[in-house]
Amino acid sequence: MTPDLSSRDPNWWRQAVIYQVYPRSFADADGDGLGDIRGITERLAHLSALGVDALWLSPFYPSELADGGYDVADYRDVDPRLGTLDDFAAMVAEAHRLGLKVIVDLVPNHTSHQHVWFQEALAAGPGSAARERYVFRDGKGVHGELPPTDWQSVFGGSAWQRVPDGQWYLHLFAPQQPDLNWANDEVRADFRTTLRFWSDRGVDGFRVDVAHALAKDLSEPLRDLGAPELSGDEALAAMAPGTHPFFDRDEVHAIYRDWRRILDAYTPPRTAVAEAWVPGARRALYARADELGQAFNFEYLQAGWGAAELREVITDSLTTAQAAHASATWVLSNHDVVRHASRLMLPPGTDENAWLLSGGHAPAVDAAKGLRRARAATLLMLALPGSSYVYQGEELGLPEVADLPVEVLQDPIWEQTGRVRKGRDGCRVPLPWTTTGPSYGFGAGGAWLPQPESFAAYAVEAQDGAGSSTLEFYRTALRLRRKLLEGEALTWADDSPAGVLDFSRHEGWRCVTNLSDAAVPLPAGEVLITSGPLEDGLLAADTTVWLA
Repeated sequence: MTPDLSSRDPNWWRQAVIYQVYPRSFADADGDGLGDIRGITERLAHLSALGVDALWLSPFYPSELADGGYDVADYRDVDPRLGTLDDFAAMVAEAHRLGLKVIVDLVPNHTSHQHVWFQEALAAGPGSAARERYVFRDGKGVHGELPPTDWQSVFGGSAWQRVPDGQWYLHLFAPQQPDLNWANDEVRADFRTTLRFWSDRGVDGFRVDVAHALAKDLSEPLRDLGAPELSGDEALAAMAPGTHPFFDRDEVHAIYRDWRRILDAYTPPRTAVAEAWVPGARRALYARADELGQAFNFEYLQAGWGAAELREVITDSLTTAQAAHASATWVLSNHDVVRHASRLMLPPGTDENAWLLSGGHAPAVDAAKGLRRARAATLLMLALPGSSYVYQGEELGLPEVADLPVEVLQDPIWEQTGRVRKGRDGCRVPLPWTTTGPSYGFGAGGAWLPQPESFAAYAVEAQDGAGSSTLEFYRTALRLRRKLLEGEALTWADDSPAGVLDFSRHEGWRCVTNLSDAAVPLPAGEVLITSGPLEDGLLAADTTVWLA
């Protein structure tokens, strides 16, 4: 078993910086064009030098990759294309040697349709115990030819798929991702086993995918929502909290209380963070100490580039976390959204899908200004109390690859929506490590998604040691953050100019962000780091500074 270095501080997660690794796109050790576990191990020194506390791995389990690995065929193994359990053990051991914690993605809402359970369910037929592990129902209509309800998939279209014997199964995401029935004792027991399996192998924590969707109201007759558009946020807003048929139901919290007893049986306790797309007050429930302990806060990611809106989001997010006695979480980019170096430059109200369909040309994005704003947003985020989640490549300033040709797209959203939503491939393009080579150092072969020529200038090799580079900026900021961080308090300045965010943390550490269009006077204090150059001693627009 690997040594567990997180025992040095069981509360390490409260104000950690966690680096998200999307395994297929991080580093390819065997040259087949697909990132793998050995590739991650070989590049862990990059994360150690960057100064993060932990890495979070998106799914690396056996999968046909119908949804980038979030269609899991076996929860207790490694996809053979990505490596073996021995490779995983070596990666965890090397991460711990470097002082890095390891968090793995857990996908409990659905399995792959290739999972042995689902294959058993198809073979066993209606009314079988095997089908009770999933959500199978007879259809409506004279011959059962209509879906059981009007529920819609998050990826588009009906959330129901018919099988040859006439029944339908529920899939809130892709048809290759049948939803599990969490009222089933076998399902609950199997995930307890999975939590122990990875915890016993030295994993320090879990990120729980779609944490708000596990519990469902499956009482008969199943309820229609009344309109397809009421499958998402609109429905949650329109219904009493906890009463939506498949999102954020009150019963889901019993599952996580059960998990917490398992996670707390380890020394130190294993951490967990919920991906729960729910309003703040509801999100706090998932972050309670007797449940997962922390929950993603996406409001910061979704906020516009304006001081008033960001201050409100930050204040509300801290209040929500404090209500659960948890720490706040902050994120700007991940594997599901347009990279923030591009997104923050899009005009307010921009239809991001239309922008992607235009190849990133309508409207055009000023890459230099986008990077300037992204760096300012990052330095602001790193000064906030709580945990910061950094997505691979943002330390290089990577923009969204918006002009991927449609023939290379692999996100199921593209096909499932009838080719009207381009999907998330543009933020998943493999990383550039060197300025030359068939895949800019990603691997000896090509890359599973094409990298633009512009990636050469963003490569680690191009930025390493270059004082003004985004990579060196991240390294400096994270090094300073470690030295400065104490407590979880934040105090807003009362006299900040319009368009400026100004707060103090402790011991005189102050963060000031100018979100206005013009330079503003720089407050008194020693300049520790700036996200961009000052202008004649003034804090330039779209710039953050830390002061002591």
